[in-house]
Amino acid sequence: MSTIKVAIIGVGNCASSLVQGKYHYSAGNTAHGLIHEDVGGYKVSDIEFVAAFDVDSRKVGIDLGEAIFAKPNCTKVFHADVPKTGTVVQMGAKLDGVAEHMLVAANDRGFEVDSTPDADRATVVKTLKDSGAEILVNFLPVGSQAATEFYMECAIEAGLAVVNCMPVFIASKPEWEARFADAGLPIIGDDVKAQVGATIVHRVLSNLFRSRGVTIDHTYQLNTGGNTDFMNMLDRNRLSSKKESKTEAVQAVLAERLADENIHVGPSDYIPWLHDNKLCFLRLEGNLFGDVPMNLELRLSVEDSPNSAAVVVDAIRCCKLALDRGIAGALTGPSSFFCKHPPEQYTDDIAAQMTDDFIHADARLAAE
Repeated sequence: MSTIKVAIIGVGNCASSLVQGKYHYSAGNTAHGLIHEDVGGYKVSDIEFVAAFDVDSRKVGIDLGEAIFAKPNCTKVFHADVPKTGTVVQMGAKLDGVAEHMLVAANDRGFEVDSTPDADRATVVKTLKDSGAEILVNFLPVGSQAATEFYMECAIEAGLAVVNCMPVFIASKPEWEARFADAGLPIIGDDVKAQVGATIVHRVLSNLFRSRGVTIDHTYQLNTGGNTDFMNMLDRNRLSSKKESKTEAVQAVLAERLADENIHVGPSDYIPWLHDNKLCFLRLEGNLFGDVPMNLELRLSVEDSPNSAAVVVDAIRCCKLALDRGIAGALTGPSSFFCKHPPEQYTDDIAAQMTDDFIHADARLAAE
């Protein structure tokens, strides 16, 4: 199989885990922790990072293999022996990608952004084309509407498929999805659903209640963490699409939609010393047989960025399969399985089956 040439927007904690994962699994480590070891013949080791953009002066201008460990990144280092990749992090476009309060924060927490001019569209497109990148992975901060749309324009012009990990609605917005379809490019999105994170656990429990005939009256999901994602979300003005994405992911699996006042899905708060650890607190209140009340409470503790990377490595490889097969537009099954706000919502078991059917389509056709 050929390599999968990937460009990254935003060299933060999620990018760090993704890059570390490539080398972790390339070093002959077991397949523990992978959803799929093999995706249509592609291994994690086949991913190659050929371009990267950021706006933090501590990352711009240095090799990606070093930049992933630069401040303010704080995720767990599980593969320290990341070599120089030969890919130098380029200055990106700031636009609305950096919240104002992140610029005045202490350097080991917030962003250090100098006066270097933003990259313009022509420069980004040229860099993407020259790198040979096939797939663009969007790791911009929550609330980066203009910045995400800027890079989506660049991806279409440069001819790249997209994995949109952030809750700016692209794959799930008909106008944008149509543009990718017309350009002959696949896209997976929006807003990556972690391997075993708050949203997937909330969905599974909600689906359990539904399948066992328990009506849900109220539910909440509260999240806390100490990485730049949670610090960014202290600006509540940046949260509208994130809250919509996480809430809709839960509403979609309920037997009956809850009124807005009966469902609350975070994010909640920033606790610096948690670093990249996310603590999630879930509560579901419902009624059993005879309208007898019951409730369930759960506390989940996960390292946030590896939890994301486990899903992104599969999404990248599914995008590559779509490119190989000439499939364009939003990938329905993979988007529903990998993301909180896909174009079409399915329960997780159905989405998982649709994704496996997509991965193994070539083998089934050959057998026929």
